[in-house]
Amino acid sequence: MKTGFTRWRARVAKARVLVVGDVMLDRYWFGEVERISPEAPVPVVRIGRTEERPGGAANVARNITALGAHADLISATGDDEPADALTRMLAAEGVTASFLRDAALTTTVKLRVVGRQQQLLRIDFERPPPRELLAAKLADFDALLEPAGAVVLSDYGKGGLAHIATMIGRARAAGRPVLVDPKGDDWGEYRGATLVTPNRAELAQVVGRWRDEADLARRAQSLRHDLGIDALLVTRSEEGMTLFSDTGAASIPAQAREVFDVSGAGDTVIATLGALLAAGAPLADAMRIANAAAGVVVGKLGTAVAHPSELD
Repeated sequence: MKTGFTRWRARVAKARVLVVGDVMLDRYWFGEVERISPEAPVPVVRIGRTEERPGGAANVARNITALGAHADLISATGDDEPADALTRMLAAEGVTASFLRDAALTTTVKLRVVGRQQQLLRIDFERPPPRELLAAKLADFDALLEPAGAVVLSDYGKGGLAHIATMIGRARAAGRPVLVDPKGDDWGEYRGATLVTPNRAELAQVVGRWRDEADLARRAQSLRHDLGIDALLVTRSEEGMTLFSDTGAASIPAQAREVFDVSGAGDTVIATLGALLAAGAPLADAMRIANAAAGVVVGKLGTAVAHPSELD
């Protein structure tokens, strides 16, 4: 596919992106379903293999390095085996991780049981970090902000961004674009961000359901102005993406391909945007390439990445 990424590839390789947010470990147990349990009306899955992948903000960071840019990652984790696994995998993918590890925390783990290529069950293990613990990472944020060309704040609602308003203020004061992947129905702490990237459900949670495209535009632009956000990029699954900014609304269609798994597609979108903006690309170019990258990863199982060879 022709996306225009080739034009920016050399600059992306020199770019640096600071990622802050909730990290998690995605675990997959794959097996065959051959019978129903005699104990309850549920399938029995005979596990044949397992996989582990970085999730959440960690997946954003690995998507950035997959494109050739450098990613610095700040988060809080437990002092446990899942944190060890995340540290090992991220190092292997070229991510520089700065984890505040605390024995009182539990690193978030999402365990998915997959039978016949279909997810049957997900089990979550998580405990949010206390606010005072995360304050210790602000010094790291300030140090890593200087060489960064862009900042990505990945909010999964796990408590890893208790100081997001402070981070946005410091990054904007330093002249760095700030991209936010939002969560929840109160976006007050995202005030002043450069770009916020909700999906349809996340936006509807904040502005309510819209009747038509005109109503969507009115609600989106009103929200953007109220919060002082430069631009709002709504990912709309099979409907592609729509960017709302001072120049109005601009949409691009989704890449036509078989959708295998949409998990992690939002991570790929904001990671690609962050890498391109850090490289100096216009938002229109970054949006087009991010849309193509999302089309690549939805054709893969689980949290995945798009490589330059898939975008050239």
